Amino acid sequence: MDNSKIPVLVLFGPTASGKTGILLETFGSAAMQKKAAEVISADSMQVYRGMDIGTAKPTAEEKEILPHHLIDICDPSEQFNAGDFVRLAGEICLDIAGRGKIPVISGGTGFYLKNFIMGLSEAPPGDPEIRSVLREELEKNGALSLMKELAAVDPVSAERIHINDEYRLLRALEVWRFCGKPLSSFKAPTLGTEIEKPPSERFNFIIIGLSRPREELYSRINERCAQMFGRGLPDEVRALHKKGYTPNDPGLRAIGYREFFVEDGDNSWRLSQDMDGVQALVAQNSRRYAKRQITFFTGILARNNSHYIKWVECKKSDKQTAEVVQKELENFL
Repeated sequence: MDNSKIPVLVLFGPTASGKTGILLETFGSAAMQKKAAEVISADSMQVYRGMDIGTAKPTAEEKEILPHHLIDICDPSEQFNAGDFVRLAGEICLDIAGRGKIPVISGGTGFYLKNFIMGLSEAPPGDPEIRSVLREELEKNGALSLMKELAAVDPVSAERIHINDEYRLLRALEVWRFCGKPLSSFKAPTLGTEIEKPPSERFNFIIIGLSRPREELYSRINERCAQMFGRGLPDEVRALHKKGYTPNDPGLRAIGYREFFVEDGDNSWRLSQDMDGVQALVAQNSRRYAKRQITFFTGILARNNSHYIKWVECKKSDKQTAEVVQKELENFL
């Protein structure tokens, strides 16, 4: 390890894989008490205020044990993108390390993790209007039609992107339609200041990926979804809707929120009365999202960086899994 760089633990895994519980066990144990840590959430929806239950934010008690950052910093109507995450996460890592603690990046938003570890590209920011049109075309014409368009204008990206990777497919076409240049033509920038330097020049990463058998993970997702509804997720969504938020707002497009809404036409929305149906749809979409996350983590993220990655098969308890994480971290430090 390059001792001139700040050590950073990156813990990633699909939704419901147990990241928060494992981190609490890892840094709450007697063995790690001298290595205090703070967590930077790499969850694109935990940044939004008022969206607590559906995003599985850590509780106040959990944050008291293990401080978390980049939670509750935006209203659901505000955009928050990968560039925002990389900039803020870099600043917070420096602050945490400056106070003698270990920065921990933890979450399931693969695009955030990839850009933080590997650096941002110079590609333009997202355009909500173009993305909305592309989503309509995807629903109407299917992914194959969009992939054919991408192959014609950006064959390099088309070769890299799987047809089922909806996010990357839409992003590549979004960039093309926005500026007329292929996404593959953009390179990582060369930056100068300590805050602006690419993360790889400032940090040493130990990257740990959590994995569980697919059926076990799906069972955990179903169970967590039921718990969210039992804890009052429908009331949380009603409160957000009462404030005027709808799926037109970035926050309410999240899984666990969008499913509650029914479009009445003319871009107006009402809440579904079929809670059993909504719960089943949230669980289904969460399982599908987990599958996409696994594909991203085991494919793009693992294949495109040269950092040390350790895959940890989750044990029967968070404590047992945390012991494996502790050993890996001790060896790294």
